[in-house]
Amino acid sequence: MDNQRLILFVALAAIVFMIWQAWVAQTLPPQSAPSQEEQLGKDKSVPQAPKAPDTATPTAAPAPVVLPQGQRIHVTTDLVEAWIDTAGGDLRELHLRKHPISIDQPDQPFRLINESAEDLFIAQSGLIGRDRQYPNHNTLYSTTATRYALAPEADHIEVRLGWVAPDGVRYTKTYTFRRNSYLIDLRFRVQNPTNSPWEGYLYGQFRRQHSEQKHGLFMLPTYTGGILYTPENQFEKISFDDMAENNLKRVAQGGWVGMMRHYFVGSWLPEATMRDQFYGDAPPTGIYTIGYKNLAPTTVSPGGAGELSTQLYIGPKEQARLKNLPQGMDLTVDFGWLTFISAPLFWALAWIHGWIGNWGWAIIILTILIKLVFFPLSAASYKSMAHMRRVQPKLKSIKERYGDDKQRYQQAMMEIYKTEKINPLGGCLPILVQIPVFIALYWALLESVEMRHAPFALWIRDLSSPDPYFVLPLLMGVTMFAQTHLNPAPMDPMQKKIMTFMPILFTVFFLFFPAGLVLYWVVNNLLSIAQQWQITRIIEAKGK
Repeated sequence: MDNQRLILFVALAAIVFMIWQAWVAQTLPPQSAPSQEEQLGKDKSVPQAPKAPDTATPTAAPAPVVLPQGQRIHVTTDLVEAWIDTAGGDLRELHLRKHPISIDQPDQPFRLINESAEDLFIAQSGLIGRDRQYPNHNTLYSTTATRYALAPEADHIEVRLGWVAPDGVRYTKTYTFRRNSYLIDLRFRVQNPTNSPWEGYLYGQFRRQHSEQKHGLFMLPTYTGGILYTPENQFEKISFDDMAENNLKRVAQGGWVGMMRHYFVGSWLPEATMRDQFYGDAPPTGIYTIGYKNLAPTTVSPGGAGELSTQLYIGPKEQARLKNLPQGMDLTVDFGWLTFISAPLFWALAWIHGWIGNWGWAIIILTILIKLVFFPLSAASYKSMAHMRRVQPKLKSIKERYGDDKQRYQQAMMEIYKTEKINPLGGCLPILVQIPVFIALYWALLESVEMRHAPFALWIRDLSSPDPYFVLPLLMGVTMFAQTHLNPAPMDPMQKKIMTFMPILFTVFFLFFPAGLVLYWVVNNLLSIAQQWQITRIIEAKGK
């Protein structure tokens, strides 16, 4: 198999695979969405307390027909705008102030937490136990204020909710929001005035209505669903289908649980010293639940006080922030099976960006560095192609001489290769080696929220979206067409027509790719053309 045939095969295989992935995402019938009444029907999502020997587990308090509504508490920090409902103390809405919903709506922040029935995604928490009434996410709390704003001189604000149980136990649920942070501290303070010890367990969970995410025709769909990290099994994806078919039930000490979507993640981060049960299910209501609960009780002595605490991360998957969170949170940036290549590429890209402050120029510089790394391989490939180009007249001559006698033609062709010391496969390996780098860079650009809405120059306002005027894809097609004229022309007429058509096919394909990736490809093509032209010119000059 000659160079042209191998290149054609690899290119077509990659295109067919990516188009098939996109076709599957576009054509699979979506799950039928339940009505609002079904979605918000009887709430059975309050977890049960862990069973103790010879101890019955109480039945959870029935929930109202719809999400309970109380007073709204509005919280504003430098990074988020949040709404907490006194009914359950749920986090019902959270807007990311530094991440607009779209490039054309820079003043409208992206809403990550949302209580609307069509796109439900809320964070709930509470306490459970036995023989008492505990505050869960159906409890109506009291509050002394409904508006909180982070003062310029303050580094955090606290939102307190209170509830007194029928037995006189006093509970205070406190959210702590910090400056320049998407990490929220949550603690329950328990004051026990009774004559018996108090025992309870903390739980935290997300509830979400699964809605199909729309993707471009040629864009591979990114993962949306549940996630779990435990020391034993490391990072796992718990898809909506998995939750529907098999309820999640996992016990571990340490770890975390959450839900993620493209660019953003929400995670409950229990105390590392606690042993917890991670759970998830998908009841007939169509609302998926994933969360955790303590397995070891916290005890408060009679007349004493105690606290149960956890943390909640709700925000973008910014890698500089994720690396400072519990182990495994950085894996929510899903680079796929080429993470070992994508992660270093992004690290290099971020390092360059730190110096020049523009992601577009960082991509250009990274492309040059990658080209330098592969320079020896590329040079070997282009030398092989140049030698092949030099002997094209001889190959054409034996093609005319032997006509349809393929066996004699192949023998004569191999004799020329042997005489001229040409390896017909010499240009293949460098191309094959660079394909994983291209795919890895694709995922690095696609998955990095840092690239979201990142401008380059002129009309390129968002490197994570396709070029709105298709200038870069057209430039890519022109440079690819120029490369085909530097390569030895295929002897087979059909192959020649196909290779001529390839730049057009790739141009159409790249119309839907992120501008940052097309920018990489254009710069890579220009560097390849310069290198190949120089090598070809030298070799052809020596052959004269």
